[in-house]
Amino acid sequence: MSTAERHRLIAQAVQQAGTATVAELAALTGASDMTVRRDLDHLAAQGVLERFRGGARTLLLRGEEPPFALRAHEAMEAKRRIAAEVASLVSDGETVLLDSGTTCLEVARLLRGRQVTVMPLSLQAIGLLGDAPEPTRLLVPGGRPRAGEGALTGPLTLASLSALRFDTAVLGCCGLTADDGMTAYDLDEAAVKKAAITSARRIVAAADGTKLGRTTQAYVGPSTLVHVLVTDSGAPTDETAALEGLGVTVKRV
Repeated sequence: MSTAERHRLIAQAVQQAGTATVAELAALTGASDMTVRRDLDHLAAQGVLERFRGGARTLLLRGEEPPFALRAHEAMEAKRRIAAEVASLVSDGETVLLDSGTTCLEVARLLRGRQVTVMPLSLQAIGLLGDAPEPTRLLVPGGRPRAGEGALTGPLTLASLSALRFDTAVLGCCGLTADDGMTAYDLDEAAVKKAAITSARRIVAAADGTKLGRTTQAYVGPSTLVHVLVTDSGAPTDETAALEGLGVTVKRV
């Protein structure tokens, strides 16, 4: 088990149970007590959990999004395959709106150096594309970055989106179902996604299989707003079939 996989498993176990001891987590992961203590210290520094003597308690609500630093190491191979497929859908000369999130950050890596105009909605992607070689053109929106996330939200972000029109918007998903549509973890994030959908001619959703069949707190819009969904081979087939039945083009990679 890799360090990233162990961190994910520990964070998930602590969040679901509320608290867990070092001994319980060592039995779960097969790691030594010393390794688990280091893992807990690392996760505590990221704000995922709170340490106490002999264990840890969660700082995340059940419906709350894990920190970016933790998500950045989850399902990386699937995210890279998804990003490669999304990048292949973008033609040279397009204007692209790129959502925040770890999968969209991988898309930014692949668009760097391409003949496209990109407006990212996260500080991480802006930094990545800030020194991109020609012919890539970078547009930087206004907004307030969310602490620990770098995602841009607020009135200045919404104003930037309302002033522009894009060929393609690449959106990350917190949750997507045929019945409940696209959802986000909070209202600010949902407002940005709604504005992004309004500003683009084509909507491409990039989401690993764990996001399908999940509904989070803030409603973005019906799933029929998505033209193309790019997901991985582990996505639930009943959900992808239901989305296809609504007219969404689903690409599994």
